[in-house]
Amino acid sequence: MMADMIHVKTYDAPEYDIREILRYAGCGKAEAEELPLLKDCLAELDGKLSYKVCWRYFLIRRLENGLDLSFAETDSADLGRNLAGCEGVVVFAATIGLGIDRLIAKYGRISPSKSFLFQAVGAERIESLCDCFCAEIQKQAAEQGRFIKPRFSPGYGDLPLGMQESIFRVLECPGKIGLSLNKSLLMSPSKSVTALIGITEKNTGHSPGKCDSCENEGCAFRG
Repeated sequence: MMADMIHVKTYDAPEYDIREILRYAGCGKAEAEELPLLKDCLAELDGKLSYKVCWRYFLIRRLENGLDLSFAETDSADLGRNLAGCEGVVVFAATIGLGIDRLIAKYGRISPSKSFLFQAVGAERIESLCDCFCAEIQKQAAEQGRFIKPRFSPGYGDLPLGMQESIFRVLECPGKIGLSLNKSLLMSPSKSVTALIGITEKNTGHSPGKCDSCENEGCAFRG
């Protein structure tokens, strides 16, 4: 993994996870075959999404009261625990583009139920893109005898949302993948993610798959 270099990649569309879409929409498993409206949404989305990620690798230095991530310093205890034992971190930004935002806005005026489903689909799409990216980083790390930690985003725990500004600066998000950040720290396109992935020599047993790393054992959607 090369430091001081911004990598950019456009991914093919991941396979839809209908179960995840239904979970985001608050529907039960039994309703999976009873949502013709969802099929309409997926058909309308065809060709309207792009799957882009930019990322960069940084070394970590531990401070007396926090972490030096090379591009920013933080005293977040939660991020410190997440990155325990890590020598470096992959910082990334991912987006699926403005297409789904336009559809959410369009149907918010004429069909709130369809707009709501597009919100759920958008959440599943960006998470699936992040999972694809994390799996790729996991593979690269494994080739070097290293492992990854679960991704950790600004706004999680006590990591300030303001960390977004440092991430956008070092990744040059607007120019690299068309992702912008406003003064309220909201991203556009809205279905986008920034996060950090710890790289460690210790086998964490972490899998990029949602159910493998989720602690909610009573979830009705657990595979």
